[in-house]
Amino acid sequence: MLPREFATEVAKKLQAAGYQGLWAGGCVRDQLLGKVPTDYDIATDATPEQVRQLFGHRRTLPIGAAFGVITVIGPRSAGHIEVATFRRDMEYSDGRRPDSVEFTDAREDASRRDFTINGLFFDPVQNEVIDYVDGRADIDFRIVRAIGDPHERIREDKLRMLRAVRFAATLGFELEPNTRAAVIQHAPEIGTVSAERIGGEMRRMLVHPHRAAAAQLLADCRLLGEVLLDGEQLAQNRANWRTRLGWLEQLGREAEFAQAAAILLSPLLKVQGINPTSKRWKLSNAEQKTIRWIEQHVVPMSRAHLMPWSELQPILVHPAAVKTWQVAKVQFGEHHPGILACEKKLQLPADQLDPLPLLKGDDLIELGIEPGPAFSRLLQQVRAAQLDGEIETRQQAVHLVESIQTGE
Repeated sequence: MLPREFATEVAKKLQAAGYQGLWAGGCVRDQLLGKVPTDYDIATDATPEQVRQLFGHRRTLPIGAAFGVITVIGPRSAGHIEVATFRRDMEYSDGRRPDSVEFTDAREDASRRDFTINGLFFDPVQNEVIDYVDGRADIDFRIVRAIGDPHERIREDKLRMLRAVRFAATLGFELEPNTRAAVIQHAPEIGTVSAERIGGEMRRMLVHPHRAAAAQLLADCRLLGEVLLDGEQLAQNRANWRTRLGWLEQLGREAEFAQAAAILLSPLLKVQGINPTSKRWKLSNAEQKTIRWIEQHVVPMSRAHLMPWSELQPILVHPAAVKTWQVAKVQFGEHHPGILACEKKLQLPADQLDPLPLLKGDDLIELGIEPGPAFSRLLQQVRAAQLDGEIETRQQAVHLVESIQTGE
């Protein structure tokens, strides 16, 4: 069963039991845009306990029951669906989520959502769009508009500023003027949002093909300097900023977050390292290492045609080598000599790209060499000679070690 089929089945079962069962939010928006929704949410007038009674306690999870949300477990191929009771949100004392909710009807539920394009419902049984917030018109006119007072929507949840930018950029929409003005006015308040949530939005923006538009809109809305330490400096050098945006645009559709982040953050990383960004975006250790490694090795790859193999080879066998080469290709051009040299080497069979070492540490110990500061240097010298074709056999490697040890 596909997710869409399961979402239709859940809605039908709710309606057959006398409740409303409507698709809600992003899945309706995506369907109207001609896209296949990646997930489905359902809104209903049934209470959480009524939803559990209808679908059974074994097929439901009450994880979000305090906010009127019950997760209905579907077949493995369909996944899970959140069924939320129509609600109005009370005060948002933490600028993130309501302190409490009251159950209500579909019209009022739509009015408490963030943007008109996300405030639509769809009845899959009647094949009917239900629109209380003029969201369909805003989809037609390609506008991201806050529902009601944009200042109030942002005060409720400051993350909505980043979501507004993400939706506008990734959908190719415009930010409605009043919504845009509210984002600019409240931009300094984004710091009250957790690093995990900010990082999540930045990942979504930077993995999208419209990542350059997202970066520019962040700068235009004065959010770039808030989500990055000294981030406002990135856009101040206009020529460098336009170049960097061009690189972001040229990254392929399948480009990863670390690649886009390395391009965007490179000027800051050279000055302040990865730690400030890591704290603001809650980057994992793996993400930090990959972003930093890419940033540090793009330029060396451009000089690949001038480097001895023993110097280039350790770079090209690194797990992030191909990702880095893709970034370097964007920055220096696919016909650059260094980029072509890397491409040729990366196409080598594994046993040629990274041949087994002629000597390892245990071999040196067998030769009577005690581990110490010179131990790794010896191994590096032997490896370099092997890669550069100066030695080809273990016997030659042993002879080289003996020569180095005796100073010959």
